[in-house]
Amino acid sequence: MHSDSESPLLTYLLTNEPSFRKARLGALYSDFRQLQSTNPDGYAANIEAWHKALAHACRAGVLPSHDLLTLSIDESLLRSLENKEWGRPIALGTVVQESVKRKEMLGIKEFEEARESIYTKRWDLSPWSVLGWGLRQLGLFQGGNKLPAGRLVVLENLEEAGRELQSRVGGKRGRVDRIYSRRDFEEEFRDVLGETKFSGHDFDVLLRFLERDKEVLVYDKDTVKLRAAGEEKMITQEDATISSLKSLITDLEAQTHALEKRVEALGVQAKEAVEKKNRVSALAALKSKKLAETTLGKRYATLSQLEEVFVKIEQAADQVELVRIMEGSTKVLAGLIKQIGGVERVDDIVEQLREQMGQINEVGDVLAEPGKEGVDESEVDDELEAMERAEKEKQEEAEQKAKEETERREAEETRKKLAELEEVERQAAKDRAAADQKSVEPQKEETRQAEKLNADLNKSMEDLRRTHLEPAQEAA
Repeated sequence: MHSDSESPLLTYLLTNEPSFRKARLGALYSDFRQLQSTNPDGYAANIEAWHKALAHACRAGVLPSHDLLTLSIDESLLRSLENKEWGRPIALGTVVQESVKRKEMLGIKEFEEARESIYTKRWDLSPWSVLGWGLRQLGLFQGGNKLPAGRLVVLENLEEAGRELQSRVGGKRGRVDRIYSRRDFEEEFRDVLGETKFSGHDFDVLLRFLERDKEVLVYDKDTVKLRAAGEEKMITQEDATISSLKSLITDLEAQTHALEKRVEALGVQAKEAVEKKNRVSALAALKSKKLAETTLGKRYATLSQLEEVFVKIEQAADQVELVRIMEGSTKVLAGLIKQIGGVERVDDIVEQLREQMGQINEVGDVLAEPGKEGVDESEVDDELEAMERAEKEKQEEAEQKAKEETERREAEETRKKLAELEEVERQAAKDRAAADQKSVEPQKEETRQAEKLNADLNKSMEDLRRTHLEPAQEAA
């Protein structure tokens, strides 16, 4: 939680900067200049913490000046950094001196008036003299801890804005697309660093940086032109006219949009007056509507004419670019042909090449002749034929062996298949026999039981017969 009395700048630092935690505030707000000799690491850490904090706060737009690319060092900055417990940062002047020394911040006057890029070696030849000159311009060499007024360019923020803008315009190729009025340019790229918009001072610094140090555009007080490769560093009359035309079309589009809304509003106003039976108000609204419609029609006609002219200019600009490229290509071809030397020179070179090749062939023939002496051509032919016959017989023999091997493999495979079929048939016969055996056994069992039953019956009848005969014999 932070106090409601704290400034937006201090609230931002305490909330977003890790180095500005409560335990570190005492060290950051103290006069830590003596640490440069007693504790160099601590000194460097405090300098880096303050530099990052000020650069980030500047980019976030929470500084009193609300600029995103420049830091205004004045009483309002110190007042915004004031803390109830620790007061004002005593060593802020040292932080600024170190940032200027390391080229992380540049004096605004030095930046604006420099003719050479800030990346040239001249800026590195004598850092102490550059530092002294810049600080004298800012008045930072006054004694004590009081911080004089002055403005510094924050290089880190400036470079990030330049990269973002260049990425946005990377797809613009045509000449007309690369030309802006100053107002339209600022309107389109006001948010390159996020939601917080650029101020007029920010655009002055950014345009100077992109023209002198990055060489991606040229500009004057009314026109901004993105540069193409090889294009001159100047705003031409044609560029200014295209810029004015684009700006005028933008204005007319805004006017027609406003008039459309006015016509619609007056129509509603007239309808409401009629509903309220207020004839006077209805007539006044209708008259105003007719005047607005007439003006709107004229604006539309003018806008249509300007857009037609703009299309023609765009076509002509593309044609100029095409002709320029064709002209350059013609010069390149002419230069190459000049280097070749014309058709006659090419014919001479080709003829000389043929002569040299002919001489090489003759030398080769002469060198080959000694090897031909004493060689019987018929013997060579006979030997060649013998070698060819031997090769042919060898090939036929190999083919025959391959054929026999193939037939042997096929016969072996056929034999295996027949053996498998015989085994299948034998197994099927066994299965059928087993099945038949299983069906005969019950029948045999029934026959045995029937025979046993008949035997038992016959025995019983025999016993019965004896029983009846034995008494009769005894009686006789």
